Amino acid sequence: MAHTSVFYGALLLLGLSVVAVWLARRIHLPPILAYLLVGVAAGPHGFELAPPASELHLLAEVGVVFLLFSIGLEFSLTQFLAMRGILLGLGGLQVVLSGALLGLVAHALGMGWSVAWVIGGTLALSSTAIVIKQLTEQLELHSRHGHLAVAILLFQDLAVVPLLVVIPILGSGGERALAWSLAVALLKGVLAMGALLVTGRKLLRPVFHRVAAQGSIELFTLTALFVALAAAAVTQALGLSLALGAFLAGMVLSETEFRHQVESEIRPFKDVLLGVFFIYVGLHLDIPALLRDPVPTLVLLAALVLGKGALIFALLRLARHNTGVALRSALVLAQGGEFGFAALTLALSHGLLSESMAQPVLAAIVLSMLLAPLLIRHNGRLAKRLCRGGYLRLREDEAQAIREEAGRMEGHVILCGFGRIGQHLARFLTEEGFRYVAMDLDPALVREAWDAGEPVFYGDCTHREVLLAAGLERARVLVVTADEPRVAERVIRLARRERPDLPVLVRTRDDTHLDRLEAAGATEVVPETLEASMMMADHVLERLGVPEDEILRLIQKARTDHYALLRGRFHGTEPESVEERDAYHLHTVRLHNGAWAVGRRIGDLGLDACGVRVAALRRGSVRGDWPSEDLVLAEGDALVLMGAPDALERAEARLLTGGRQGRSLP
Repeated sequence: MAHTSVFYGALLLLGLSVVAVWLARRIHLPPILAYLLVGVAAGPHGFELAPPASELHLLAEVGVVFLLFSIGLEFSLTQFLAMRGILLGLGGLQVVLSGALLGLVAHALGMGWSVAWVIGGTLALSSTAIVIKQLTEQLELHSRHGHLAVAILLFQDLAVVPLLVVIPILGSGGERALAWSLAVALLKGVLAMGALLVTGRKLLRPVFHRVAAQGSIELFTLTALFVALAAAAVTQALGLSLALGAFLAGMVLSETEFRHQVESEIRPFKDVLLGVFFIYVGLHLDIPALLRDPVPTLVLLAALVLGKGALIFALLRLARHNTGVALRSALVLAQGGEFGFAALTLALSHGLLSESMAQPVLAAIVLSMLLAPLLIRHNGRLAKRLCRGGYLRLREDEAQAIREEAGRMEGHVILCGFGRIGQHLARFLTEEGFRYVAMDLDPALVREAWDAGEPVFYGDCTHREVLLAAGLERARVLVVTADEPRVAERVIRLARRERPDLPVLVRTRDDTHLDRLEAAGATEVVPETLEASMMMADHVLERLGVPEDEILRLIQKARTDHYALLRGRFHGTEPESVEERDAYHLHTVRLHNGAWAVGRRIGDLGLDACGVRVAALRRGSVRGDWPSEDLVLAEGDALVLMGAPDALERAEARLLTGGRQGRSLP
């Protein structure tokens, strides 16, 4: 019965999460906030609808493991080493000084020194889960403040190890063994990192090559899951955190060609289990206790958000970072973290803390995590209001550097994004004697390209002043190569306001966002997968002896028709992303005896109102593409419909029954 109770409790949490996340999306709040509120409402101090927190602990911890694995996939070892100054310097100072400040506050609230230092160290840690997820959603992970925040977070994750070593020693009164235990933990950490990085580099690439050669997505997914969890198990066996091993495994895989596929396969598990983690965090908040004696909680909350934030801001300013960047980084990191719960649980189990002492700390961490999504969401807006001059001056400095290079250009090309596609395009432009200026938000990439003599600058193309500095008024073409539809749409709209006549070309991965980008004002949208299909067709038709002029005619016709010939495909049972489900699908409907559409003209069916087109019609052994609207349908005809899945379902119901009922698509 206990297992049944846990099952129904988890089912209830899932249902509440669906409703809460849907409502959060409708009112433009971060989903993280929805998960936290579900935990608060359903927890033991709320309506007591959830299973015990201990039942969710493992799933919540695995969610953090997958999060750190995904972070590792974003950072290669080269980038990690390049960030070592920020990571060790700023990260170390932040943990030590924040821990001391918050420890003093805890001591002032009446806690003993040993307990106060543990609480200070616990509150010095920020939430990797919230920060990374939110920055990724806001496209700020590779911004200046994003890089600073991630570097400090990585040091905090490493600092968890000595904290978890210190707590049992303080709880047992063995302070004399403290230095030796910390030295052993440090040695274990170095050995674990070395072993995983060396063996991972030698083993993971060949293993994934063999797995990929089997052509099985299921096998690939299983392998990715096993690697993430096995690496976590190795570091845990050494007395370190699960998350550290997962991060190192991800960092090794980031240097392989399988990085993007692994990230794609892991993402559903990460998103769902992170939701469980945030619910688990919310379960710990005791609202009645908070209302009975709110002062300790509010003092710790103020010290955590305002004091810790102010300290991070001061450290970054002393390190000569711009005021706006320093403030944005401070706002992003001004909260408690998930590892704080692990530290407090350990302190409770060793008798270092009582339940009554731990509750204000737990409440402060949870409340700060409730505030965090809002602070992170609006960090840019707050920075502009609070330090307008300094913040805008940084952007002006970036624009000035671009202006100095582009000021001498006329009729040049502006490249928004200098990744793989941008660099390939730049080589063709250079080969033909065309000048270009490129912007990107990856500082390591910009530095290497600049040192190599390329006119590449750090700059955000979604800002008007950056585009103007790049010579938008004098440019001949603007090209958006970054594979991020929201960014592309913002750039298009900015460019259209300044230069309605400027050709704007946009690269996308497929045709999912083609219509939206064209509606925003793109002159031409180039779907990567469709163009690759046409190039393959070019080679195949050439081998079959088709004249070159005819091949060029076919390809040009496909482009002129906005890829109508290629848009939409039969999806079968292969898995799809959420975005692919909104793209065009192909679905075949055969008209049986008595079908409503039999005897009617295609133009009279009203399929346009459903958002569907007839891409082809097969009658007997004869098939024709894009049949005339005057064609009268007959029994046995097979119509190939093109549209979104929901629209196809409505169209099928109309063809067969006149719209009275329908069946779901397979």
